[in-house]
Amino acid sequence: MLFAAGMGVGLLFYGVTEPLTHYHLIQARLDADLVASHALTVTNFNWAIHAWSIYAMTALVIAYFAYRKHRPGLVSTPITYTFRRGKWVKPVAWIADLLAIYAIAIGLAGSLAMGVFQIHEGLQTLFNLEDAFGVLQYGVFAVLCIAFLLPLTVDLKTGMARLSNMAIVFLLMLYILLVGPTHFLMDGIDNSIGAYLSNVVQQSFATYPYFASEFQDWFHAWTLNYMVWWIAWAPFVGVFVARISKGRTIREFVLGVVLAPSLFSLFWFGVFGGIGFFGVFHTELPIHDVAVNTPENTTFFVLEALPLSFLTGIATVVAAFLFMVTSVVSAAFVLSMFSTDGDENPSVKIKLI
Repeated sequence: MLFAAGMGVGLLFYGVTEPLTHYHLIQARLDADLVASHALTVTNFNWAIHAWSIYAMTALVIAYFAYRKHRPGLVSTPITYTFRRGKWVKPVAWIADLLAIYAIAIGLAGSLAMGVFQIHEGLQTLFNLEDAFGVLQYGVFAVLCIAFLLPLTVDLKTGMARLSNMAIVFLLMLYILLVGPTHFLMDGIDNSIGAYLSNVVQQSFATYPYFASEFQDWFHAWTLNYMVWWIAWAPFVGVFVARISKGRTIREFVLGVVLAPSLFSLFWFGVFGGIGFFGVFHTELPIHDVAVNTPENTTFFVLEALPLSFLTGIATVVAAFLFMVTSVVSAAFVLSMFSTDGDENPSVKIKLI
């Protein structure tokens, strides 16, 4: 449920694309092997401890007030509890909840579009479909909207558990690791983990002030944009994570929300980014151009170079579809809580609205 709510389809969309995109920018300035290593380090930085720490910090604050102080699980609760007097408290608290709703809606909209593009591209690739007028794209969006409704009519944990697709994602990663260049990928994972741990502090403060404007634009478009994206999702994921973590100790919570997903992300991008770099260094496939020009097609392009590409392509489309459904289901639950003064079991009617 953590991955379904917190990152979802982004893992599938950016798994191969992001490391290759960073590689494209830096390759003219460093040796290829150093570029690849740094590109994976930046990717891991964007997706690992920092992202999950933003979620965990928000969730921990909300959980403290909700389950220790028995207050509503809202973004505004720390304000109303700490500053109980004053005419300004209620308006500021209301604005805080409104901004959280706005951030959730905008943040989720970007992810929905990304998911629709990837599912659309996957269906075109797998079944050789043409979509000159966008009919297939709108059809994917319509099916997704219908698929959102049914899970919202059942209990949160029941619906999310049935929709969980982490088994598909894990098997897909394991398949690429075993069928692809296993030795190369394992070396790359080991190297990327070491590079990440060695450089995470320095990278945390890197803003590239002495680099060309191209690097500044890259920093703003990727790392800075990611951090804003995680913060935008923090109210939604924070409340959701707090809700499903009730009864855990703080130690269990931190290990589960920060370390475990971060470790998985390091392996995920090590495998998918690694297979992309293998294609660049050891094959004639134009994977680098695909990643830069049509990022939504990169994952499918890589899978086509491996055995059973049709089955793995279908698995990717299904996983992306389920990721989108679970993201919307969890977001709808949180929006319902915010709209009902923190009710942890909002009505089906409110959730559907």
